[in-house]
Amino acid sequence: MSGERILIVEDSVAVRRGLEYGLRKENFEVRCAPDGTSALQEFHAWNPKLLILDVRLPDMSGFDVCRKIRDEGFSEPILILTARDEEVDKVLGLELGADDYVVKPYRLRELISRVRSLLRRAYGELSAIRGPDRIVFGDIVVDCDLMIVERNGERIYLTPTEFRLLRHFTDHPGRILSRGQIIEAVWGFTADIGYDRTVDVHVRRLREKIEKNPGSPDWIQTVRGFGYRFDSVKKS
Repeated sequence: MSGERILIVEDSVAVRRGLEYGLRKENFEVRCAPDGTSALQEFHAWNPKLLILDVRLPDMSGFDVCRKIRDEGFSEPILILTARDEEVDKVLGLELGADDYVVKPYRLRELISRVRSLLRRAYGELSAIRGPDRIVFGDIVVDCDLMIVERNGERIYLTPTEFRLLRHFTDHPGRILSRGQIIEAVWGFTADIGYDRTVDVHVRRLREKIEKNPGSPDWIQTVRGFGYRFDSVKKS
């Protein structure tokens, strides 16, 4: 998928120019912001389809930018750039609503591949998923055509990754799914060990949004030592 608008938020001029050049070469529309303040201004003015967001920014952290965007109800995919071995950055970014991360230093081809995967999942594959138009479990209603989730008529805002994760669970009720299987189905690539944590963080975020008691979930059950299972019948 090319031609989509991508906002790069990166304070390093060299890194910013390299990303911009590489993405433009792949026919993406690109704008850049050197700090969090200008990033939020560009985001609201330009309406990009995806953000590439560095964690370390001069005026506010990338985490703050991610939090503000998600708190405003926007669900555009966010790819964060983290320093090598900074596990806390990866986890915190995912907890705040980022969809994926790439660790510096990275290969440009890898980053572009992740960008394409995020765009495909958010704007291509999600709309093409076959199955029922409407899914109901408990007081949760999922409109699959409009990608809207509601509880008792009140909107629940999910990111594209969270929505795809929910759909994967509801498409496989009662089936035990390993973290590796979830990564391949939801993220679209083969998992490495570090991505087990990615699945766990997204499951926790999804539980916080759809479960009445996330600490004792009705729907998304943990299967210790293996993965997760979606219960199609609510426990009494």
